[in-house]
Amino acid sequence: MSASSVPVLTIDGPSGSGKGTISRRVAEQLGWRLLDSGALYRAVGYAAGAEGLDLSDAEAITRCAQTTKIRFQAVTDGSDTRVLVNGHDATDELRTETAGAAASAIASIPSVRQALVDMQLAFRKGPGLVADGRDMGTVIFPDAPYKVFLTASAAERAKRRYKQLKEKGLSVTLATLQREIEARDTRDASRTVAPLKPAADAVFIDTTGMGIDDVVAKVLAVVRP
Repeated sequence: MSASSVPVLTIDGPSGSGKGTISRRVAEQLGWRLLDSGALYRAVGYAAGAEGLDLSDAEAITRCAQTTKIRFQAVTDGSDTRVLVNGHDATDELRTETAGAAASAIASIPSVRQALVDMQLAFRKGPGLVADGRDMGTVIFPDAPYKVFLTASAAERAKRRYKQLKEKGLSVTLATLQREIEARDTRDASRTVAPLKPAADAVFIDTTGMGIDDVVAKVLAVVRP
């Protein structure tokens, strides 16, 4: 099966819209591969931080993106896939708001995005791919036959993130999280390179007030109506 003939479902949307959880569930039910593109950007941001790089130094960050070794390691106990960055299990660090902010900052650098394009395209292998991100349907897989754009109110997304982080024992405030999410929304939507926006042919799903099972069902209906 050639890469271009492998079916792809893109699931784009802002931070906290539920993309990660929904994408994993849908990929499991379809039996397809999963691409968590956000983890790639977070991993580069993490690596840059570990090297003490200035995130506004495009040349240095691009070199970091080109040389950072990122590996996804499946686990057998049903928990999330582990992400190894230059041999270090950075999975927990990549879930922090600091990592998310770093990812958003470096994602606006064209040369960084280009460095990660080929890595993302390589995930397109049979029997199919669920691609989770912000520009999967608009930039990386514009020819994907199935596209979804998930969203939710900033207040709802902040509550979800607050719950996740508190469960991990992290000290956060709901007000701070909402401010960070709103700031990131503005930054992601206004950047000149691959701004966050629904693909013209994407199915728009507002998950505010919806349960995970209901959202999964709606997304699956896009692939197998």
